[in-house]
Amino acid sequence: MKAALRGEWRKLRTLRSTFYSLMALAMLSVGFGALFSGGATGNYWDRPADFDPTALSLQGGVMFGQLVIGVLGVLSITSEYTTGTTRASLAAVPRRGRLFAAKAVVVGLVTTVAGLVAALTSFLIGQWVFATSGVPHAGIGDPEVARALLGGGLYLALIGLLGLALGSLTRSTAAGVTLLISLTILVLAILQLLPQRVASLWPTIAGMQVVATLPHSSP
Repeated sequence: MKAALRGEWRKLRTLRSTFYSLMALAMLSVGFGALFSGGATGNYWDRPADFDPTALSLQGGVMFGQLVIGVLGVLSITSEYTTGTTRASLAAVPRRGRLFAAKAVVVGLVTTVAGLVAALTSFLIGQWVFATSGVPHAGIGDPEVARALLGGGLYLALIGLLGLALGSLTRSTAAGVTLLISLTILVLAILQLLPQRVASLWPTIAGMQVVATLPHSSP
């Protein structure tokens, strides 16, 4: 297992898509964290009781960052099918369960670290925007803030593992990415037609709930 983990780590860190995905995630965390926070400053003056600076700063980075980190999960396995290196992987690690477990551990650890950094970056950028705009802002030591940051980072990691699973099932980058976008973004329009308790269990809806620090009527 140690050899399989070393091999999967070497493969993931030498993929160009890994570097590009992590850079895109960093830019989206900064850009959308600032954009969503700047656009939400007016909400405080309209409904100050419902103003959640933590959630507002995290939602933009998490919502769009999940696509990047999910694509990273897809590419971590479909790139092997595209190039044919999966044969070499199976020759080195004949047990498919061990090979997939090693890949899942490596992808999970990388996406967890990337997700936590992205969540923290979005939070800090957003709170800076709120502070400069003269509206209340949150600190990491405030109640529920650390939990929201951890939840946002782990949610992104789970989306990365979802991408890995979709890539493994489809063995195609195009099909895996299409399913990922459909499951996380496009299906939101359909969920509006379903009962609230059903819709709230969908990963995207649950991910947005986990970054909130104020009580919410939804589960």
